[in-house]
Amino acid sequence: MKREIVSSGINPQGPYSPAVMVGDWVFISGQLGITEGTTDIKEQTRRALEKVALLLKEAGLSMDNVVKVTLFIKEGEDFSQVNEVYSEFFHKVYPARSTVFVSSLPKNALIEIEAVARR
Repeated sequence: MKREIVSSGINPQGPYSPAVMVGDWVFISGQLGITEGTTDIKEQTRRALEKVALLLKEAGLSMDNVVKVTLFIKEGEDFSQVNEVYSEFFHKVYPARSTVFVSSLPKNALIEIEAVARR
């Protein structure tokens, strides 16, 4: 049985759930880090990861439960700055991770982050 996980301040802009829990697993949809007027990759990365953390908290989990992360980054030269912020949220043993460089993201965001966690 699956159940939707939601958190205030995270409003899907389409027909999808911010996160879904199935058994001990939580699948978090891609979270954008855009805030009004910001074009700073570090700020957008931090905000996207904060949204992931909020959804995990709603599911009774934390960032320590994350086993897989996928980063979608608009600009390759932002990779080191993304890693800098990422390391504030994750520590050894790090989650498995994929990074995909894309030509565009919704709402002109610089980064989108999705995650999978397990209780």
